[in-house]
Amino acid sequence: MSLAAVNARRVLPLVTGLLLAALMLPPLAMLVHGSFAQTNAAGAVTGWTLHHFRALLTAPGVGTTLWNSLVFSAGSTVLSLAVGGLLAWLVERTNAPLRFLATLSTIISMGTPYVLHVVAWLFLLGPVGPANGLWQAAGGAGKLIEVQSMGGMILIEGFLWSPLVFLLLGATFRAANADMEEAARTSGASVPATIWRISLPLAMPAILALALFVFIRAIGAFEVPALVGIPSRIYVLTTTVFESMKTMPPDLGQASAFAVVMVAIVAVLLHFYGRLSANAEKYHSVTGKGFRPRPFDLGAWRWAAGALIVANFIIVLLLPMIALVWMALQRFPRGFSMAGLKTLTLSNFNAVIEAPNYLDLAFNSLLVAAGAASAIMALAAFAGWIAARNAPGGRVLDQLSTLSLVFPGIVLGVAVMEVYLRVPLPIYGTLWIILIAYIIRFMPFGMRYVYAGVLQLHRELEEAAAVAGAGTLTILRRIVAPLLRPAMVAGWLFIFLIANKELAIAVLLASPGAQVAAVAVFDLWVNGQGGELAAFGLLWTLLMTVVAVLFFWQSRRGGADIWGN
Repeated sequence: MSLAAVNARRVLPLVTGLLLAALMLPPLAMLVHGSFAQTNAAGAVTGWTLHHFRALLTAPGVGTTLWNSLVFSAGSTVLSLAVGGLLAWLVERTNAPLRFLATLSTIISMGTPYVLHVVAWLFLLGPVGPANGLWQAAGGAGKLIEVQSMGGMILIEGFLWSPLVFLLLGATFRAANADMEEAARTSGASVPATIWRISLPLAMPAILALALFVFIRAIGAFEVPALVGIPSRIYVLTTTVFESMKTMPPDLGQASAFAVVMVAIVAVLLHFYGRLSANAEKYHSVTGKGFRPRPFDLGAWRWAAGALIVANFIIVLLLPMIALVWMALQRFPRGFSMAGLKTLTLSNFNAVIEAPNYLDLAFNSLLVAAGAASAIMALAAFAGWIAARNAPGGRVLDQLSTLSLVFPGIVLGVAVMEVYLRVPLPIYGTLWIILIAYIIRFMPFGMRYVYAGVLQLHRELEEAAAVAGAGTLTILRRIVAPLLRPAMVAGWLFIFLIANKELAIAVLLASPGAQVAAVAVFDLWVNGQGGELAAFGLLWTLLMTVVAVLFFWQSRRGGADIWGN
């Protein structure tokens, strides 16, 4: 091996590690620094104190806030697993009809901002919505559903997460070997007994790992707690951090202390998630690449299963979309009614299309999301290859690239804000700070896509190129990059989608001159502009759905499965 090749193998991990460290470490360091720092009126550090943590522990309602977070996260996790898990099993392991509706729901849901889903459900279940209206028209007393409650928050968050649960558990059920299930059926076991005794135990490690993953993400959820919880004065950890940043001046010390507590909670949960994910590999039962699982024949029950799939399609996708279309076609907010059909108008769509600020918002969102996805995949291409090949420094790179998993979105927003308020770079209040925060936030996803993709590539081609005299960079450019392209494209599209849905980070870092679409939708709802919100949201969803279709097509075509199922 030439001296240049040896140097490249040493320099590449070092340069990649320095870039990752510069991105990932300052937010965590600044968060810890801010939680212990005592500052004066000008913001200068004058000493160190435990005051922020003492104030946190003695603040009225802190126990209630923590309890609310746990109840909200646990409840929404159970609901999303029940809905998404049942749907995944019906689609992947049975001969139920109309299974394409589940995939359609997932594709469009991936392209719809979370905040838009929440707005639709607030309308559907609110005082003038059809749910309570039909209940009262049928003679029911009071409200059928009180959406401005903990139960309403759990219901909406559970529906938000069920498409992702369907997507991830679907991969688990699709890869499961049916030989043991067939043996049980041959021995006389009924379908329910086979599922209970064979199917569920085999899938349980993956289900538990996914449950913990959803619970972690729900702990850091912002859209539902902000839009439903804050007006109802039901506070969770994320909205408490958000409210502390809205004071004038912002209470950075208290926000940092709250954020450090959240980081600690999530770090512990991630430790157990890692152990569960590792144990799930012991239950893999697929023994060959040509394997195809045989579906359960539900017999007469297949149409009942199809009815469940249709019901999920109606509840999770169709009703929210109908609600948004109705809101967009009304000049003023009003509930569903025959009289409302006479007042349908395209004025909200005209306002969105003609107003230049909406075009600017769309451009900003696309620019920031595309920039973040490109930067992440470029950096992850080197870090993922080094880590997957167990090269020197690979483990450190893997840990650095996944460090941001411990940050809930709102917490990372606080941390990045603190960093760039103190670093002499004039990017606070610009799109650059949102771009950097997105790169930090979504780096773990890019790393997982590249890492999983590299593991699917045999070393022989790289070794043959090295023997022929190719250097490290040549091997990466001529051998690894072309073979890794499907996983890279799938990873880019996935990050582009989720970056365009991110609200928690952007709502803290955006300024009047640097906003993105998710923040604009949030502001429109707060300002009571439901019609323009729905019109802009529907147009944006249409655009993002096209990207979601490309993502699903690319993933099926050859994108790596980052979840290891």
